[in-house]
Formats: sequence, structure tokens, C-alpha cells
Amino acid sequence: MAMNDSVNILNSAYLAVEYIDSFLPDNPLQQPFKNAWNYMLDNYTKFQIATWGSLIVHEVSYFLLCVPGFIFQFIPYMQKYKIQQDKPETWEKQWKCFKTLLFNHFFIQLPLICGTYYFTEYFNIPYEWEEMPRWYVLVAQCFGCAVIEDAWHYFLHRLLHHKRIYKYIHKVHHEFVSPFGMQAEYAHPLETLILGAGFFIGIVVFCNHVVLLWAWVICRLMETIDVHSGYDVPLNPLHLVPFYAGARFHDFHHMNFIGNYASTFTWWDRIFGTDSQFIAYQEKEKKKQCITKK
Repeated sequence: MAMNDSVNILNSAYLAVEYIDSFLPDNPLQQPFKNAWNYMLDNYTKFQIATWGSLIVHEVSYFLLCVPGFIFQFIPYMQKYKIQQDKPETWEKQWKCFKTLLFNHFFIQLPLICGTYYFTEYFNIPYEWEEMPRWYVLVAQCFGCAVIEDAWHYFLHRLLHHKRIYKYIHKVHHEFVSPFGMQAEYAHPLETLILGAGFFIGIVVFCNHVVLLWAWVICRLMETIDVHSGYDVPLNPLHLVPFYAGARFHDFHHMNFIGNYASTFTWWDRIFGTDSQFIAYQEKEKKKQCITKK
């Protein structure tokens, strides 16, 4: 009975969004996107699209999303939004991070990306434009992937902080006490595999078109680069996402090496009380601000 009620609620929500969508003006970018997509299908094989297309989406998205945070370090006005103002970025750290990233991307992640084509073939995931899901379905699927990945990340990330494991794997990621955006995927190769596995679970559950692979890559990178940016910028649109953790939440984890284990949302840390030190820290900061104002 409860299952039927849930299905009915989801169907009603879907119909409501579809009804609202019918009143929205046509997207001027849809036709150019359709033309580009069909051109890609006509000129490249599915293996090329799944492999090199996925690699290009990942690399371009990753480094483009890192650009704002990289530029912020040169803008004095933005320094008031830096969370750990006593620990500025250095060229030495950023260069070391960049070299490790290139190794991880091309020697760890690329071999995994090479399996994308076989994954889509095994699960009969379509590439055709006519099979592409509507935008609101894609948004819902990405959110579902985020919820699943967040749960995986919380428990496996917390396990990697166990005293018998931490120094062998996760310590690499914590080399930078004050994180910056490019450091999001700076990690031990085993960590890349362990925590990265959570990315694919939602794809197995929800994927009904290859475009979800790329949309979810972009969403996940947007989130992880934001929380590692080191800047708590006002009017950040990601803060509109319910229960979104954000940069200040994750920055505390890097600062103290404990608590705030989830990747995207705050609910697992609230349920298990692993955000208690962060909450106490926030209260102290508020009191300091009040005293300063007086």
C-alpha cells in the first residue's frame, strides 16, 4: 500500500512538472544542441562517443569549474570570503596538485572511462536524440544519483578515517589543510577507486540515456569543486539545493581531519552526530562576531 502511494505521488509530481513545462517558452538552445548531438552520432562511433566524449566532458568541466576559485586568489575583494584566510594558496602546492591530477585522470580514471561503451552496451543504454529524457527527468535523475553517492561517500569516507587505514590512503587527500578547487580529485589512487565507485551506483539505477552520464559528471564535479574551493561566496546557487553542505562545511573537515564526512548533503552527519564539532565551532564563531560588533 505504501509503495503504491509513493508511486502515485511520483507520477502526480511528474505530470505536474510536465504540465508546467508545456507553458514554458521553447528553449532557443535546443535546436543547436539537437543538431550538434545528431552530428556527433553521424560522425563518430558509439565507442568514440562513450570513451573520448566522456573524457572530454570530464576534463573540460573539471578545469573550467576550477577557474573561478583560481582567479579569486588574485582578487583582494574576494579574500574576505576565503574561509581560512591565514592559509593562502601557493604556486608550489597548486603545481604539485596539478601534476597528481593529470596522473590520476589519465592513468586511473581513463582506463575506467574506457569501459563506458561496454557498460552502455550491456545495459542497452540508448544514444539517440529521440530517446533523450526531458530536462526535468534529467534533473531528478542527477539528484537521485547525488543522494546515492552521498550515502556511499559518507560511510566509506568515514571508514578511510579509521586510524588503521587513514595514513595509508586518505592522508594524501588531507595534505592540503586549506583546500582549493583543483584539489577536489587530489587523492591516493585507491581512494579514487573506493570513493569513485559511489559515482557509478546511481548510473546503474537511473541511467536510461548516455546523456545522464555526462550530466551527472558535470553535477558531481560542480559540487565537489565548490566544497573544496575554500571560499564561501554569497548568492551561490548551489545553496538553493535542500540540505546542501557547501564549502564551509567541508572546509572544517580539512581543517580538523574529523567530522563532516558526507560529500554533498548534511543529513548523514546530523543523523550520526558527526557534525557536532562543526556546530560547536559555528556557535563560537557567531559569538566572536557578536563581540567584535559590540
